[in-house]
Amino acid sequence: MIDIVEEVPVHTGARERLLDLCFGEARFTKTSERLREGRLPVFAFVALDESGKLVGTVRLWSVADRSGFQSLLLGPLAVDPDCRGLKVGDRLMRHALNQAAVHGHGSVILVGDLPYYARFGFAAGLLDTVAMPGPVEYGRFLGVEFAPGHLAGLDGLLSASGLMDPAVSLAVPQDLAGLARRV
Repeated sequence: MIDIVEEVPVHTGARERLLDLCFGEARFTKTSERLREGRLPVFAFVALDESGKLVGTVRLWSVADRSGFQSLLLGPLAVDPDCRGLKVGDRLMRHALNQAAVHGHGSVILVGDLPYYARFGFAAGLLDTVAMPGPVEYGRFLGVEFAPGHLAGLDGLLSASGLMDPAVSLAVPQDLAGLARRV
């Protein structure tokens, strides 16, 4: 049995290990990561197996265009390879999208494989006037709307929005850390 629950701080280490396993260090170089850095997710869910082991994760982040019009960015979605075929990813996706819709968000966007994400309502070609802050394969730039026409409101370069992560905002930058020790 798999339970989908809200992510809490105790899940952080297991989530990071799962993301490393599924995506490796390359995950930090992806354009979508630029929109997540230093922010808190709007929604974060994990899948736990019957022993309490974290076997899946999905998060949604607030992004805005140049005029401040907002959508949610989904990702990353990851499932423990030992649980593939058990529909863990499907359950995480459906739960995350349901929560986004129930809480009044108009749309969700992501960069991913259309054959996988189409089953959740995602489509290509809805974000032709939207740019990411770095390289992206635009055939993989997908969106789903909960409010008809919502994605037509997005225009221009996306930027991170939403709450700052206090753990990141309180951290001392490396180049200042040495200076602080010398004073």
